[in-house]
Amino acid sequence: MTFAYPWVLWGLAALPLWAVWRWWHGATDAGVGVPTLADMPVRVSWRVWIRRALPLVRGAALALIIVALARPQQHDVVQVDTTEGIDLVLALDASTSMRTADFPPNRFEAARSVAIDFVEGRPNDRMGLVVFAGRAFTQAPLTTDRAFLADAIEALRLGQFERGTAIGAALATSINRLRDSEVPSRVVVLLTDGQNNRGSIDPLTAAEIARALGIRVYTIGVGAFEDAPFEPDADAESDDEVDESTLTAMAERTGGQYFRASDTDALRTIYDQISAMEQGEIETTTYTDVSERYAGFAGAALLLVLLHTLLRTTVARRVP
Repeated sequence: MTFAYPWVLWGLAALPLWAVWRWWHGATDAGVGVPTLADMPVRVSWRVWIRRALPLVRGAALALIIVALARPQQHDVVQVDTTEGIDLVLALDASTSMRTADFPPNRFEAARSVAIDFVEGRPNDRMGLVVFAGRAFTQAPLTTDRAFLADAIEALRLGQFERGTAIGAALATSINRLRDSEVPSRVVVLLTDGQNNRGSIDPLTAAEIARALGIRVYTIGVGAFEDAPFEPDADAESDDEVDESTLTAMAERTGGQYFRASDTDALRTIYDQISAMEQGEIETTTYTDVSERYAGFAGAALLLVLLHTLLRTTVARRVP
């Protein structure tokens, strides 16, 4: 513990002088004169004892105020807090088939909007973002910075990635983000509208790796119906129907669950269900170079002042 203004502490040395001065001027008198009866024992009431203690309360309050004004500080503070949260990676399909317009305005825009709401609704989690099409990329590592993660999702654009749908690679990349995490609950939420047709990693092989590492996988298949309206684009290519059997097997092997979203409301409900199922405790460590400690002393001084005022106007009130 150090002090920003240590010279203020000289005020503590003046307190005894103040006490002597107050005593000299009769400040510690009980308030009612009683004749001295040398041979007769006199019983002193508890009210008198309280009145005699009031100067001590005042002195303690002044001492605490002086310490607070000196600004006590603690250096190199390490604070460990436990909060409800998990480590979670969102894996979002950005293949060109996500332009299909059965979700207004299309599947990708709807998935992106709901994902941002999901991120902002879980402030205690560390989250990362993996985006995939023909290949999988880490768009954002695990972070508690919600604004950064929301911006990373918002910045995604269709058509900027290699064509195809590499579901196995997407899950493997997500696992790689989580494998060094030490929190008890680690989760991947993978959303796609197609089948695995790119990449060298089979989705079920990736699921076995997740199971071995204790990572749960929730899979979401999006799409309302076959031959859904498709936004015209010169570079766009249609994708196959959602491979529900593979997505279901991936989820079940890891202790997760498969969901099918046929519209935006259903997708939002699915994310809410996953959010309700996945709760856990995580530890966050905060390192602070200088931590101010004056508030505790100031608060204690205020309590003593209030106590003094209460006693002075009630049980210790002087008789006029």
